[in-house]
Amino acid sequence: MNQKKENMDRPDPRRLEALRRLPKEVMARLTKEEVQAFLQDDEWPDSLREKLEDYLTE
Repeated sequence: MNQKKENMDRPDPRRLEALRRLPKEVMARLTKEEVQAFLQDDEWPDSLREKLEDYLTE
């Protein structure tokens, strides 16, 4: 059970790589909560979507 919870706490490697590829200027504007949402949530807050709008594809 601990291993299952541990895996849930780990970010998706693809999301982590995408986060690392963002320009430093964009990363500097993200809050801690937005970074967490980017890495782990299926639904992002509007503030995060707005900050990343130039980098998102549908």
